[in-house]
Amino acid sequence: MRFAAFDVAIRYAKNVLLDEGRDVDTGSWQGYATVGKPDLITKEVLNLQLEVPVHEILGVLKDEIQPNLPWADDHFAERVSRVPSNPGEEYKNWPWWQGQSMALEYQGDKFSHTYQERFWPKEAGLAIGREFGEKPHPKFGIRYEYGDLDDVVNMLLHSPYTRQATFPIFFPEDTGADGRRIPCTLHYHFLLRNNQLHLWYPIRSCDLVRHFRDDLYLACRLLLWVLEELRERELRTDNPQLWMDVDPGTLFFTAYSFHVHYGDLRHVITS
Repeated sequence: MRFAAFDVAIRYAKNVLLDEGRDVDTGSWQGYATVGKPDLITKEVLNLQLEVPVHEILGVLKDEIQPNLPWADDHFAERVSRVPSNPGEEYKNWPWWQGQSMALEYQGDKFSHTYQERFWPKEAGLAIGREFGEKPHPKFGIRYEYGDLDDVVNMLLHSPYTRQATFPIFFPEDTGADGRRIPCTLHYHFLLRNNQLHLWYPIRSCDLVRHFRDDLYLACRLLLWVLEELRERELRTDNPQLWMDVDPGTLFFTAYSFHVHYGDLRHVITS
């Protein structure tokens, strides 16, 4: 459904979940067994879809979405820092972080993934090697070198109307993962039409209380960041200044599973 602003869309999503959500027990949540723990059972709706225009003024977005600040801004800066850190620093400042069991959350002092690793995968996991003067080797998929967020920006710079500007977060190594955490975000897809840069954001799983507002805000920040990068890079070229006249467009958000834990319903009622 299309909405004029994010606060209206968020209210709609919350009401749909509370009114139409069905009880689902997946058996585990982030490595924790849910058997015998009614607070971890979820209310769930499938295939929540929202279309909302993205305002270029950050203050307006913050007022509409009400993300967890300053954490969301600080974590976004970590994501786009071009440093593929793991574990990074901002996870410790996440409002819901409670020092979860290291055995479940860490794998050899690293998370199974971080978003900054997925944004900048070319050198992810090579920090130790760099300390000893090793030169990073290109990462390859089946046939071609890995790309990163800068490659998506450059694609849009050189082919503004391309249909190929997809930025994957869910990698082949996540397929069939047994017991380890995998990204909720699947990809971001950018498309320029009618002087607006639109963003498609499919997510396999989204929690109303702990992630929803931040996920929306971080996606909007990414759209604005990509647009600003395009404007700045274009100024350094002899190309026609197309991107200076482009505005942020619509965020097309799809959550395959949109849910809330019964133990968190008290936060929903008061939010």
